[in-house]
Amino acid sequence: MLYLLALLIGVVAGLRAMTAPAAVAWAAYLGWIDLSASPLAFMGYAWTPWIFTVLAVVELITDQLPSTPSRTVPVQFGTRIVSGALCGACLGAASGNLVVGAVLGAIGAVIGTLGGRSVRGSLAASFGKDPPAAIIEDAVAIIGAALIVMVP
Repeated sequence: MLYLLALLIGVVAGLRAMTAPAAVAWAAYLGWIDLSASPLAFMGYAWTPWIFTVLAVVELITDQLPSTPSRTVPVQFGTRIVSGALCGACLGAASGNLVVGAVLGAIGAVIGTLGGRSVRGSLAASFGKDPPAAIIEDAVAIIGAALIVMVP
């Protein structure tokens, strides 16, 4: 089950690169995910969820700006893959297999990045403008991340 969750948190990272690590950091800090004996223990430190939360809020705001680059440019895409791998590794570590979790998280991030771009484009075309589609994508990422980290 945790491997499916690692893939899904990667999908969330593909939608919003900082929402996934913010959710995972809060889960680790609150003790929902035990990372204390892993190299990823820093995700449960007191300051980590706050830092990722600030980054997630900034990302939600900047995503609405017309000057924000596409999620598929190398830096944006790479960030999403790294974020997905980190979050997947955290969920994998909780079940004893950090590497498999990281790989699944990275795969999920690719799926989320490309799938999210496609779905958001279709929604934006349906609405005739992008902001409503972006808000729906934000909601899916936030709610999805919260649900994923509450399961373990």
